[in-house]
Amino acid sequence: MTVLLKDLFSLKNRTALVTGGAGYLGLAMCETLAELGANVVLASRDEEKCKNAAATLQEIFSDVRLIGLRLELLEPESITDCLQIVEREFGGLDILINNAWSGKKNSWESITEEDWQYDIDMSLNAPFRLVKAAFRLLEARRGAILNIASMYGHVAPDHRIYEGTTFANPPSYGAAKAGVIQFTKYLASFLSPYGIRANAISPGAFPHPPTREHKIFLDRLSGKNPLNRVGEPHELKGAVALLCSDAGSYMTGQNICVDGGWAVW
Repeated sequence: MTVLLKDLFSLKNRTALVTGGAGYLGLAMCETLAELGANVVLASRDEEKCKNAAATLQEIFSDVRLIGLRLELLEPESITDCLQIVEREFGGLDILINNAWSGKKNSWESITEEDWQYDIDMSLNAPFRLVKAAFRLLEARRGAILNIASMYGHVAPDHRIYEGTTFANPPSYGAAKAGVIQFTKYLASFLSPYGIRANAISPGAFPHPPTREHKIFLDRLSGKNPLNRVGEPHELKGAVALLCSDAGSYMTGQNICVDGGWAVW
C-alpha cells in the first residue's frame, strides 16, 4: 500500500498549542502547523500580541481556526486555565510546542543568582510544568511534543564573538537548553507507553532583526558555521513539519540541529 507524503504531513483535524507562538520564531512554527491543516493556539504572557498574530494568520489560513490566549508559564493556575480553554474550544490537544523564552542578556561577570534562577525556571522548569499539565490531553490523542532547545544546549558559545552584555549569551541559557534536550529524551522513553512522541529542535543562530543591524557582530556570528550566514525563521518549518506530523511517526527522542552546520566544526 502506497502512503503518500501529503497524507503523512497533513495535520487536518488536529490541534496544536505553541508557547511564544507570536514571537520571531514561534510565528513561523504556527504558520507551518496552520498550513498543514492544524488548528493552532498561540499562547504567551502577551495575550494581545497572540490574538493579533492569530487574527493575521487566520486571514491567510481560512480553513483552520487560530486563537490567541494568555499563558504565564511561571504561574501554575495560568497553565491550568489555558489548557482548559484549549480542551473546551477544540476538544483536545494533539501537538504541544514548548517554544517560549524570556530573559536577560548576561555575561559570566554580570549574571546574578536571581537571573540564573529565572532563566532555569523559564527555559527548563516551565516546559516540565506544561507537559505535566497537558499529559492527560496528549495521552488521549497519542500526541506529539516538540521542545525548542538550542545549539547552545550542546556546544558552548565562543567567547571571542561576544563583547559586553549587548549580545551575550548567558550561562543559564545553555545550561537550561541542555536540560531540555535531556528532558526530551526522558519524555520519549517514559511517555512511549502512552503513544506520545517527544522530540527537540536546536536552532542557531537566528538573531532577531535588531541584532542583525550590528554588522560586525552579525559577521562574527555568520562565520561560525559552514554556510557562513544566520538562519531565517522559515528555515525551521521543515523540521517542525516533520516532527509534528506522521511524517516523523517513527522518530522520538531526537534533537534536530537547524544551525547551518555550526556544530560540525
